[in-house]
Amino acid sequence: MASGLHRCGTAGLLALTAAVLLLSAAANASQGDKEPVYRDCVKQCSRTNCTGARLRGFESAQPPYMALTGWTCRDDCRYQCMWTTVGLYQAEGFGVPQFHGKVSLNAWFWSTVFHTRDTYLTEKMDYFCASAVILYSIYLCCVRTLGLRRPGVSSMVGVLLILAFTSHVSYLTFVSFDYGYNMAANATIGMVNLLWWLCWCWLHRRALPYWWKCGVVVLLLHGLALLELLDFPPLFWVLDAHAVWHLSTVPVHFLFYSFLIDDSLHLLNTEKIGVKLE
Repeated sequence: MASGLHRCGTAGLLALTAAVLLLSAAANASQGDKEPVYRDCVKQCSRTNCTGARLRGFESAQPPYMALTGWTCRDDCRYQCMWTTVGLYQAEGFGVPQFHGKVSLNAWFWSTVFHTRDTYLTEKMDYFCASAVILYSIYLCCVRTLGLRRPGVSSMVGVLLILAFTSHVSYLTFVSFDYGYNMAANATIGMVNLLWWLCWCWLHRRALPYWWKCGVVVLLLHGLALLELLDFPPLFWVLDAHAVWHLSTVPVHFLFYSFLIDDSLHLLNTEKIGVKLE
């Protein structure tokens, strides 16, 4: 048992270090946003089209659904200049640069809102809710692996996770919204969640015949997250690496719910016959 935990800890430390370094390196500002051509285009477009009669013309011709999302003249300039810059890149034989941190479609609620309308509020809600989901996953992992026998431990871990989340949000809100730090923090807590579940699966592989479902799910979810490290031009100008990542995680959850059903039935049967919970 001790040697198994030692191997889990050693492998975990190496994997955690590698993931944090890779994800931190990948969290640089978008290349397209920094291009002088793009910046000059946005400035010129805003001066020319976003004042006076042209602004009133833009607002009168704007579709209602765009007005409802708060799409402004400057937002339209940024969008048009993005395509202008992309065209120049392609004409010179360069790859398509990334703009505004993403060009994607999303399935989750706040991600959907954020990618529908990128504002200060929707961006923060998308990032903060993503961190909350990962931290809550760690809490559930703790409840399943330790809390059944030691409820006090899971309660203390829950309090610590709430404090960690509060500190994380406070730093990003009041100190600096650092994309690199946010990526590294989420990678770290994600690896904690991954390694904790994998160690539990390994230690219970003989007692629980459905353990493999949990192992496959956590490996797939974290493996697919490596798509976030990629930066390829959107397929059909719609599906970029970020969108493909979200899309690819959808079928994984069917296996996850199958694991939850099997595990719940196991716990119910165990409780009925009075066997000590594992």
